[in-house]
Formats: sequence, structure tokens, C-alpha cells
Amino acid sequence: MNKTQAVILGIIGLFFIIAFSLYASPYLPDKFASHWNLQGQVDNYMPKFLGVFLMPIVSVFLFLLFIFLPKIDPLKENYLGFKKYYDGFILVIITFFFYIYSLTILWNYGFRFNMGKMIMPAMSILFFYIGVLLKNLKKNWFCGIRTPWTLNNDLVWDKTHELGSKLFKIAGVIGLIGFFMPDYGFLLIIIPTVSISLFLFIYSYFIHARITRS
Repeated sequence: MNKTQAVILGIIGLFFIIAFSLYASPYLPDKFASHWNLQGQVDNYMPKFLGVFLMPIVSVFLFLLFIFLPKIDPLKENYLGFKKYYDGFILVIITFFFYIYSLTILWNYGFRFNMGKMIMPAMSILFFYIGVLLKNLKKNWFCGIRTPWTLNNDLVWDKTHELGSKLFKIAGVIGLIGFFMPDYGFLLIIIPTVSISLFLFIYSYFIHARITRS
């Protein structure tokens, strides 16, 4: 186990310390707010037990999944070339979930704020780090921009991920604007993400076609 994984386990442990500490609290409602619409209004609830324990449990499964996937990847030796960034991505994801969990707990304790606005900085960091990860990925079957053309050709993989890295970093910066424009925050995340994903899919095809013709 490396230092990054130790930190991740520490965060997961903190998840459960908070969950067990708060479950018996009389200040948390039995009807636990769990989802907010684009206007920042609560539109879904769940039982208190699920509200307190679901995200900690999900974080455990996510951690185990991310640790397990490289072991079954036919190209698992390639993970050694980007393990530091892969572990960093797990840390960012688990920290992201912990941040959302903290906001949800605070809301159910009675604190009021614009949930969408508060989520935007975390979303921006997540997308920016995806850009960092993409730049350093080696070909594999589980992470990255996996199209028929990137998986078929190492050069197409490298070129697509190099561009994808830049675009996702830009998407992260654009998403940060949502903190200052909360009414458009959702669109500032969804539109760039969908557009970039579609563009990179098409881009990988044309790069592959150009390389195979030359």
C-alpha cells in the first residue's frame, strides 16, 4: 500500500466515523434530503439510515473496484506507467464524494445554501484532474478515451489523449464559472463534457484514418 492509498483509506475511515457518530443524532431528520433540482430545491428524500451510510458504503465499493480493475486488465503492465496518476484519480473521486456527503449532512442539520453552487468547484477540480490523468494514461481497457481507433493504434491513443487532456482541463475551468453563475452551472458542466466526449470520439476516428492512409 502506498501513501496515496493510505490517505484514501483514511478518508473512507472518516466517512464511517462521521456516519456512526451522526446516525444516533436527534438533530438529523428521519426524512433525509438526498437530491436537489436545478433550482436548488430538494426533490427527493431517503430514510435516515441510507442518507447517513449509503455514500460511505459506496466509497468502499468504488475503492475496491478501482483497485481490482488493473488486476484483470489484459494490459495491466501499462498501469505501472501511470499508477501515480491513477491513484491520484481515486483520491480525487473519494474526496469528491466526501465533500458532497459533508454538504448533504450540513443541509440536513439545518444549514441552508445553494447546493448546485457549492458543488461546482468540486466538479471543476474533478474534470481538471481527469485532464491531468488523460495526459499520462497508457493504453488500457478501463480508463481513458476508449474508442475502436484508440485501442487499435498507440499513436491514435496518444494523440487523442493529449488533446483530451487539454479539453478536459478547459472544461474544469469553464465549470468553475458555474460557482459565480449558479443558474447556469449545470449547463456549464454538461454541455462541455458531452461536446468534448463526442468530439474526441470523432477525432480519434479521423486521426486513425489519416494514419492508416499514410
